[in-house]
Amino acid sequence: MKYRRLGRTGFMISEIGYGAWGIGGSMWIGAEDEVSLRALHLAVDLGLNFIDTALAYGRGHSEQLVGRLLKERGERIFVATKIPPKNQVWPAPAGSRLEDLFPADYIEACTEKSLRNLAADGIDLQQFHVWNDEWAPREEWQDAVVRLKKAGKVRHFGISMNDYEAENGLAAAATGHIDAFQFIYNIFEQEPESVLLPYCRDHDIGAIVRVPLDEGGLTGKITPETTFPAGDFRNLYFRGRRRQEVADRVERLRFLLHDGAETLTDAALRFCLSHDAVSTVIAGMRTPDHVEANCRVSDGRGLPKADLEALRSHVWPHNFYR
Repeated sequence: MKYRRLGRTGFMISEIGYGAWGIGGSMWIGAEDEVSLRALHLAVDLGLNFIDTALAYGRGHSEQLVGRLLKERGERIFVATKIPPKNQVWPAPAGSRLEDLFPADYIEACTEKSLRNLAADGIDLQQFHVWNDEWAPREEWQDAVVRLKKAGKVRHFGISMNDYEAENGLAAAATGHIDAFQFIYNIFEQEPESVLLPYCRDHDIGAIVRVPLDEGGLTGKITPETTFPAGDFRNLYFRGRRRQEVADRVERLRFLLHDGAETLTDAALRFCLSHDAVSTVIAGMRTPDHVEANCRVSDGRGLPKADLEALRSHVWPHNFYR
């Protein structure tokens, strides 16, 4: 496993991180706790030391599983979690009020809940699960951040940026209270390269890539015949003709399968790791097989320059969350 610096936090974290949404027991259907725990332990065995979870994932269940792992392991494991918007609206729409999403007492109360779920004294990285830069000048959230840091309950704060809004957070970072961004970046969504990733490099902000596989679309395993369990959010994400659209576009990416990229999943992760401003790529991993496949990509090899250039023509602006 290779390690990269998470911006000015100074944390040296594994360049493949553990995305723990899928083990929360809701929205991604089918995870079994004992299997999830085996996967978490295997990830640590393989050198992974960064886990991203959230209070909203299974109403704290994902955090609780991570807490069980922390109790059973002696290694230094860095944990990032998130404060859900109080109004339960993802993403934060323009014009929304800070008071309705992140009042100061709510920020602190959610942090206390996460600490209990994790059975931890402090959180390495606490993140706002949505954001709107209209709130950046407001003192309420900034004061809450300062209080939690002074109390030792949070070491650093970050923002999990709204879907496909890769600049909505830069004003908050300018306050000096934000040390990391989490954002969508993948072969289809390359917009962060234009402003966000250079900003992270220039201002020493941690860059956490989420959705590197486009919710599974870039694995090459989504076909028009693919089905998902009842209640699984992917029934909405890949609804209608979307599965056919994804399959058609991913088929055109098979030229990437050479020089160490054994699968399309490998290639998709290597694409993200090829950018030197990226700190870590969090991939969803619900089974030991997922862990083994994703962790082996951390071998120091990105995609060849010619492939990266060719991928410019495969950008596909789409927002399947809508």
